[in-house]
Order: sequence, then C-alpha cells, then structure tokens
Amino acid sequence: MKVNELLSIPHLEGMIIIAGESGTDREVESVNMMDAPDIIHYLHQNEFLITTAYHFKDEPHLLTVLVKAMAEQGCAGLGIKTKRFLDKVPEEAIILANQLAIPIIELPLELSLGEIVNHTLRAILDQRASELTLALETHKQFTNIIMQGKGIGLLLQDLSQLIHRPVQLINHHFKPIYQPNTNLDFPLLLDGLKIPSLMTSPISISVRSTKQTWTLFPVHISEKKKGFLMLIGEIEKTDHLTSLMIEQATNVISFALMKENALRQQERSIRNDFFLHFSDGTFTSQQEIIGRAAEFSLKNDQKYICVVGKIDRDEHLPTYTERLEKADDIYDFIEGEVSVITPKIHFFTQGESCILLFEVEENISNPGAYCESALLQLQEKVLNYFGNTISFGVSNVSHTFLDVKNAYKDALDALSQGQLSKRTAYIQTYHTKDVMELLRMVPQDDLKKFYTFTLSRFAETKIEEEQTLLDTLSVYLETHCQISETAKRLFVHRNTVVYRIEKCEEILGKSLKDSETTMQIRLALRIRSLLET
Repeated sequence: MKVNELLSIPHLEGMIIIAGESGTDREVESVNMMDAPDIIHYLHQNEFLITTAYHFKDEPHLLTVLVKAMAEQGCAGLGIKTKRFLDKVPEEAIILANQLAIPIIELPLELSLGEIVNHTLRAILDQRASELTLALETHKQFTNIIMQGKGIGLLLQDLSQLIHRPVQLINHHFKPIYQPNTNLDFPLLLDGLKIPSLMTSPISISVRSTKQTWTLFPVHISEKKKGFLMLIGEIEKTDHLTSLMIEQATNVISFALMKENALRQQERSIRNDFFLHFSDGTFTSQQEIIGRAAEFSLKNDQKYICVVGKIDRDEHLPTYTERLEKADDIYDFIEGEVSVITPKIHFFTQGESCILLFEVEENISNPGAYCESALLQLQEKVLNYFGNTISFGVSNVSHTFLDVKNAYKDALDALSQGQLSKRTAYIQTYHTKDVMELLRMVPQDDLKKFYTFTLSRFAETKIEEEQTLLDTLSVYLETHCQISETAKRLFVHRNTVVYRIEKCEEILGKSLKDSETTMQIRLALRIRSLLET
C-alpha cells in the first residue's frame, strides 16, 4: 500500500504527516522498528521505519543523516513518536525531508511500536489478499469468456472497461489481431520497430509527433513468436490492480492464441497438401479437383494469376534449417499482409517457396500491372521488416482453376529464369514459348466454340470413322500434306490415305490445299488435344 493509504488505517488513527507530503505516493511493502543506532545499514526499499527517536535524543541533528540514507535506499517513510524522547523534529530534518520527498509521520503516543507494526502489516496483507482474490476472479472471468467461445475480442472489451483504457492486440509484426470497438484509432507508427524477441516485461513507447505514450505487454502466440497487448498511457509501478488485471488477461490470451495458432498451422498444412497434390497430378479427375478446391474457396470459373516467391539467398543463414525458419517467419508475415487484400489472394507454401494465387476480377483492366503493384509493396515491406529480399515468378492469366496447374509450372519457370540471371528482388513474368501455351491463355469456352465451328461436321459420322478421319487428317497436316509419309506413319496403303483425305474434304466442304483452311484445322486439332488433357 501507499503511505497515504497507511494514514487512513482505522486502528492507526492519530498519525499526522509533518514533512515530505509530496512523497505520500511511495509504496509501503514492509515495516521495521529502529532498535539500534546503526539501523541505516539494514534499511530496505519501500520499507516504513518507525522509532521512538531514543537514539537521537542527545543528537537530534543526526536525523538528517537518517533521512538522507532512507531516500538513497528508496524507503517509504519515517514514523517518529515525538513526545517520548524528542520534543520536536529538527527544522533541518523537515526541510531535507520535503526536498527528498521522504514522508515523516508523527505517531500517536497511545500506540506502542509493536501495535503499529502489527496493524500496518495486517493492512498490507489484507490488501495483498484482496488483490489476489481480484486476480483469481478476473482470471476466471476472462477464462469463461474464452471457454464459452465468445472470443478474444470480447475479452479485450471487458479488460478495456476494467482498466478504463483502450486496448489492442497486435502480432509480432505490429499488425492488429484483435481490437475492441472504440472511437480511438491506434497508430500505425510501429512499422519497422524492432523489439528484442527475448522481451519478457512491459515497455513504454512515446511518440514525438503526438506526444502520446503506449505500453506494450508481451503475449505468447507460439513457442517462438510473441505478440503484444498495447494500451494507451503508461502503467505506474504502484498501480497493482491494473497490472494484475492485465497480467491475467495476457495469460488467458496467450493460451487462446497458442490454440488458435496450432489450429491455423493445421489448416495451413491441409491447404498446402491440397495444392501439392493438385500440382503433382495426384487427383484422378477434374470433378475431384473442382470439389476439393471449393473446400478452400477456390472457384473453377474464376480467373487467376499464379505467383511463386522465394527468399533470395542470405549468406548469414548458411544452414537449410535456418533458411527454412527465416522463410517461415517471412511467409507468415506475407500471409498476414495478403489476407486483407481484395480481391482475394490465396496463399500456399511449398518448401522454401510460397505461392500466391491472385483472383482476377472483371473490373481489373490490367491484371499483370495490378499483380506487379501488389508484389512490389510486399517486397518493400519484407525488406523493411526483415532486411531480406524476395523474388517472384509470375504466370499469365489462367481462365479456370484447372488451368492453374500449368500456370504454377509457368511461374516456377519464370522464377528460375530470373535466378539464372543472378538477379535479386526481381519480378519475372512468364513469356509464352509455343502455340499450346498461347492457346492455354484463351478461355476454354472460346476454344470449344472454335473447335466446334471448325470440325463440328465430323460429329455427323460414326464415332469410329470420326476418330480415324481426324487422326489421318492430323498426321497428313503434320507431314506437310505428304501422302506417302502419312501412309508410312499410319501403317496403311497410300490409296487409303487418299480416300480418307478426300472424305475429309467432302465433310468439311473445303479444299485442304487452301492455307487458311489448313491453319484453322491445325489449330482446332491442337485445341482438341488441349481439351482432352
């Protein structure tokens, strides 16, 4: 308790402060009686010393030496029975006590020093007991909120009401995790701030521009990551009740966050496994892929741009394990950054790489520029927060989720091209290399329409005959319309080839000697093979 609270104890009525009134907010943790002149050597911080002043009756000026020593030791105050052996406290001692803010209290004659000690200690213990009771009740209140599934947001709201301060929960990158509904905006002034990872006690930060102070209390998110409970103002060391309530809140929040983090890691692992199996071709059918993708809010009829990112090699992290740990921290940061971006960006990780799947909305006129702008911002933030550079390989637009499999390979190829040129912090867009890749960039509906328009008349024949004619037509065009070479590849007589080609011209109603016709057919046959994959 504080000195001014000591004066209000009912059993100690009659105590009067005669000097050092400005120090009545000093903390009283224990009480000691002066029974020897060398008590100075046994004084402790926050200790309230009481005496009859018997040892000063002949040399009252020595009280100034005691007052000075008590101030140096951080003692709480001095209680003197002035009507026993000392008529009054020397003026120089009073002046010094006022200067050093050391309270000097006149003790009532009717109470013995033993009674004063007992009543004081009992009051201190009663107060400690009530604080512990409050701590237990507060812990139970906060635990019930979490156990009932009401969430950390409501817990913070209750805490804010209890301590009469706005609070906010931020992660180790100083990004908001939870914030109660308040009219006060917390500043975005902690960007780039470095706080030691081993921090275990609260710290206060003052902002020059606003002259505002913020206090950060560490909160465990996982074994290696910490967040912070941030609130306005500074908590005084003597404000035990507020500190106790915040301590209980941080304990409960830590358990809740560690549970959430474990669930998030499990969800991320499942999501990454899905993308790995999708890119490896493990799934047996397109319908299975579409169904599984829907579980992760990935629509098949949505346009996407696939981006593969990788942290540029850091010579300060020589081992594979260290690189993975650093990459995991950076990718966790990137995932948090992209989670609030609209349109949605889906995030996956594979080993030392991360995959960002940008949803492309119809109102985005230049998807490539939009994607590059977002990646540039991520590169800048990663550099500011971690001092590392990251490079990206970017695919062209995929018109369905099924096409993302090829887009992922294109993005990997683009990333590799940048690595071959020994660059860092680059954004490399994939460049189409052949006709098939060019066709993949065309929406499937348009491809189907072109194929149907060009070769639909073959559907009027029998299925076996249609397949034979289309195969013959394909080889005939690949061999630059050479009858003999076509017959050789198909293992048939050249007259059979002549018959089939004439049959194809009859069905199409066009001559295969026309270059425009053969180009359309060649494209249609390419599209046919693309649609069948």
